[in-house]
Amino acid sequence: MKRVVMLIDLDRCIGCFSCEVACKQDKGIENINISPMKVFRLYSKDGNPEALFFPINCFHCDPAPCIIACPTSAMRRGEKGIVYVDKNLCIGCKACIIACPYGAITFNPVTMKVEKCDYCIERVEKGLLPSCVSKCVTNCLYFVETEEENIPKERHLIKRYKNNLFEDIYLKLA
Repeated sequence: MKRVVMLIDLDRCIGCFSCEVACKQDKGIENINISPMKVFRLYSKDGNPEALFFPINCFHCDPAPCIIACPTSAMRRGEKGIVYVDKNLCIGCKACIIACPYGAITFNPVTMKVEKCDYCIERVEKGLLPSCVSKCVTNCLYFVETEEENIPKERHLIKRYKNNLFEDIYLKLA
């Protein structure tokens, strides 16, 4: 089975937040505190003022703890491994939020439903890139299709930085 994954070249990310803005616009989210794509700022361990910007979204785990925890089957896996929320079935119980090991799911108090990255599934089904990828000004986000068995259990996200200020960071997939 072919799956899609998002890869991030952190050497290119400048923290412009265009991915966050594009995501929120695509999903119609107006609340400033809610975004399925989040950009974090990490500082070097020695206190150097240089910062690393770290975009993060849902990892579309397999198996996905959010799907297992959802009592109404609102959390689903679509084609190409994309985990998404069926808003018609979501009751806002937040079980998926508790189950997610990466904090990738948030509650929207306006809709009383959960929000998460679904790689802009409607766009992907039409052959388009997710909004965050298409609007990234530095082209640091890559959306690729791969064979399921080739998806690594760990993604090496940070490769190198000036003067080795930052440690390598690995995010383990569930």
